[in-house]
Amino acid sequence: MILKRYYSHTIMTHTIMTVYGTRPEAIKVAPVIKALESSSHFESIAVSTGQHREMLDQVNDLFGIVPHTDLNIFTHGQSPSSIMANILTKLEPLLDETQPDAVLVQGDTSTSTAAALAAFYRKIPVIHLEAGLRSGNINSPFPEEANRKITTQIAKLHLAPTSESRNNLAIENIPPESISITGNTVIDALLTVVERKEVFDDAELEELRQSQRPILLVTTHRRENWGATMEGMGRALRRLAEENPGYTIVLPIHRNPLVREALLPNLEDLPNVVTPEPLEYGQLAHLLSLSRIILTDSGGVQEEAPSLGKPVLVMRENTERPEAVRAGTVKLIGTEEQRIIDEVSQLINDEQLYEAMAAAVNPYGDGMASERTLAAIAQMLNIGERLPDFVAA
Repeated sequence: MILKRYYSHTIMTHTIMTVYGTRPEAIKVAPVIKALESSSHFESIAVSTGQHREMLDQVNDLFGIVPHTDLNIFTHGQSPSSIMANILTKLEPLLDETQPDAVLVQGDTSTSTAAALAAFYRKIPVIHLEAGLRSGNINSPFPEEANRKITTQIAKLHLAPTSESRNNLAIENIPPESISITGNTVIDALLTVVERKEVFDDAELEELRQSQRPILLVTTHRRENWGATMEGMGRALRRLAEENPGYTIVLPIHRNPLVREALLPNLEDLPNVVTPEPLEYGQLAHLLSLSRIILTDSGGVQEEAPSLGKPVLVMRENTERPEAVRAGTVKLIGTEEQRIIDEVSQLINDEQLYEAMAAAVNPYGDGMASERTLAAIAQMLNIGERLPDFVAA
């Protein structure tokens, strides 16, 4: 790796434990784990909590990651508090057994905060990947905004994906020397996977790929949108399908029964709506590359789609990822039914608007975030130097 020239000449292996439990976490830590595994300066211990189960296993398989330990905490109907309690209880003896030099956590899940706390209680340095994101509203997204702020308070190294994230940390008086701007590792993962051009397991999607019909890709699952709000999203999608028969709406349907109950009743009988089961990440990345417009309430998709030149409409009132909103490739449209219809329709019918959003600069990464991450860890452990901070083009 190019990165190795930034290390000191003395070979000393340091153990880094990476703890992750959801599919988005797995995608974002995968490039870092693979980089750790290929480095002679680090020993990697990958720990899966199993906060998500099947979807998490798919990502491990895709990137060739075999966890050292699987805490297997998943239970149906689990709450954030039960997730936190189970991880704290099960991770503690593993930390005592392995004695890592640092614990790396990613983002804002219950897994990341619980693992950070467990390490902190053992006085093990915490490395926070994707640090510094802020929506400004402690209840939105819930509980993620609180999780990420808690993790910030106990982390020793803050790996901020963008300069905006770094500035958020500075406002909270985080020491500047503990912050490194790496870019987002999701771009490393995406650029690796999208090149593979996966064939879809779902027959309808494979037929759609071959037809080259324009696709409106929809992803929605956020807890704060459950219930009446998500039912309104379902009605909006129905009208969009009826009014735009030349488009196919693809909604990989989340496994949560509350999501399915809110969305599916409005969509089941429409010939131009496809609702496959959740896709493996490689197939989702390929679907992103094939889609014309993205409608989402997901955080990760806001970062991934701009890298592929896709306009993104976000069904949320705020976002902890404002960089792409300012760049013009992402637009916040809220969750009101008619607003969703109007905004999607405008993108479908206004080619000039579409091209302006599709051509906007992606501010989230250049595919080198995992290398910057390892260099920052090396500096923290006094065995190397950082790489220059990521700067958006």
